[in-house]
Amino acid sequence: MRIDQWLRHKIANVSRSRIQKTMENDSVRVNGEVVRSNYRIKPNDVVQVFLPYEQKVFELIPEDIVIDIVHEDDDLLVVNKPAGMVVHPGHNNYTGTLVNALVYRYGVLPQKDIDHRPGLVHRIDKDTSGLLVVGKKDKVLGHLGQQFMEHTIHRRYLALIWGEPKEDEFTIENYLARDEKDRRKVRCSDDPERGKLAITHAKVIEKFYFCTLIECRLETGRTHQIRAHMSHIGHPIFSDEKYGGDKLLKGTALPKFKQFIDNAFKLMPRQALHATELGFVHPTTGENMFFKQELPEDFKGLYEKIKKYTTPKF
Repeated sequence: MRIDQWLRHKIANVSRSRIQKTMENDSVRVNGEVVRSNYRIKPNDVVQVFLPYEQKVFELIPEDIVIDIVHEDDDLLVVNKPAGMVVHPGHNNYTGTLVNALVYRYGVLPQKDIDHRPGLVHRIDKDTSGLLVVGKKDKVLGHLGQQFMEHTIHRRYLALIWGEPKEDEFTIENYLARDEKDRRKVRCSDDPERGKLAITHAKVIEKFYFCTLIECRLETGRTHQIRAHMSHIGHPIFSDEKYGGDKLLKGTALPKFKQFIDNAFKLMPRQALHATELGFVHPTTGENMFFKQELPEDFKGLYEKIKKYTTPKF
């Protein structure tokens, strides 16, 4: 059977024209290779499909919001998102998001799902700062999505965590799922039936008296992955209210130190997490793209305050 016919049988509520368009965008692969509609399915073939949902009727309000654009070309742009900005509209956040700004600036953008996230192939949390890539065309969005699916995207984060990890380099691997007691959070599990695989590689950069600056490289990209992983191993991210990092967890409880920590929380009243590096292969040119964004002012101020207060261990 031709693969376009086979896909119509395998994917519910999809038209032949949508299958054809997806294949024209190089978004169907068999055994890792892009194929065309006349490819004949064979036993044991492994088929991967990145199928954008059709545009649904939804009022995305264009808003003239300033965007910090690090790079832009005809196919994509890389944005430095500030802390406090929601990436896309959702519950209680229908305006003021990055998507509202994108719609104002670019009009209609492709989207990979039905959650009204035009141009987006990934996201970062509201109170996490840093880099993310936006696709302007269906084909570009499909290629970027494929890179995320295959875990070939380079993403490096900087995080300030409570305490000191036992090892200078370590990997956390388990399964993440929504917390049944608090749907705003995710929880870690060792049971593959109870969540999605999540892998974080971490490396210590600088140790202080009561906290540690680390870098995290994501092999997978799950919701709240770094935040949940650090909390799971007993080293929540500094000032992370949702995962227990907004309390005095290490060091002395003496009044002066407690006051210092309270002032540090006021200086940075959000999780100390920043998406500092982003790398991918340009879907059109094949060029290896790499971007680096320094710490924002609040994170930089917190780092300097802690470094001045306590001598680094190394």
